[in-house]
Amino acid sequence: MEEKTEVWQRGPLENIPALLQPVAHALLQAREELSEMMDAFSERLLWERPGGAASPAFHLQHLTGVLDRLFTYARKEQLRSDQLYKLSIEGNQQETSSSMMELIELFDKQVDLSINELSSVNTDMLTEVRTVGRKQIPTTLIGLYVHAAEHTMRHIGQLLVTTKVLKDR
Repeated sequence: MEEKTEVWQRGPLENIPALLQPVAHALLQAREELSEMMDAFSERLLWERPGGAASPAFHLQHLTGVLDRLFTYARKEQLRSDQLYKLSIEGNQQETSSSMMELIELFDKQVDLSINELSSVNTDMLTEVRTVGRKQIPTTLIGLYVHAAEHTMRHIGQLLVTTKVLKDR
């Protein structure tokens, strides 16, 4: 069985500043892993919460939402009402009508938007202060981008475990 080369091992991504390559690599790796793990996953298990853990649907919603929110803060913007609403319904089956495929497609589109945004970043601004949320928690532009990558991969890992547990039941 041939091992698949990870995104970062394939070399630099065109149009992405060198300092942001790891962020872009992580987001693209997340998309590939998500697609692979969800390929044979049953829609009927989407809202299951094994042992009280977050459902696969929550992770799919959260993956998309957190990228959207962190990149909004990176642009020095506050969250819009639609973003706050989406945050409030993450993991709420009664408020969500999206299918598994729709949730995956939304994540794919958000990764594309994020990669596109990374391609236009002025790297001289990476240490500029940014703030997060109502509490205006201080960070930097690069801090937001690194957290977006790290947080995305953390939820990919959680989703991987959750889907495996649910499949093996």
